[in-house]
Amino acid sequence: MIKNITWTVVFGLVAAVLQSTLLSRLALYRAVPDIALGIIVYSAYVNGTMTGQLSGFFYGLALDFLSAAPLGLNAFVRTIIGALTGLMKGTFFLDVFLLPMFLCASATLIKALILFLLSLLMAGMIPSYSLASPLLWAELALNTFIAPFLFALLKRFNSLLITERGGVV
Repeated sequence: MIKNITWTVVFGLVAAVLQSTLLSRLALYRAVPDIALGIIVYSAYVNGTMTGQLSGFFYGLALDFLSAAPLGLNAFVRTIIGALTGLMKGTFFLDVFLLPMFLCASATLIKALILFLLSLLMAGMIPSYSLASPLLWAELALNTFIAPFLFALLKRFNSLLITERGGVV
């Protein structure tokens, strides 16, 4: 399990660098696909709740140190998403198209909802998505579109990302 979490965090950090450099130049309405979120969703779905929430926490914590976000914000959001996705382990057959799209779209909406609720609790100190802004909808569309391709790529690394005794392929 430690190997899976470590590799998920490493892949997530590589994705974060890609998102902030290369993909930021291809942004649609200033929205960039959250590839790292998709990686956490994949790892959580195939390994379960514990791996999902630990991967989400450690990746989110690393992202908090690298970004200007309040310390713990990304860790909190990614932990919840990893845990919720991990609860779905084995519920559905992991097909190549629809389920990855559904999982990544749901994770994006959950991320937006959590950030919105936190911004209400913290009196606007937390940046959140506006439903009227095209940023949320563009990111949702991008995350949904890249999900099948991302999951297909991640399946090539199953030996690193999936627990041998309990993983769903």
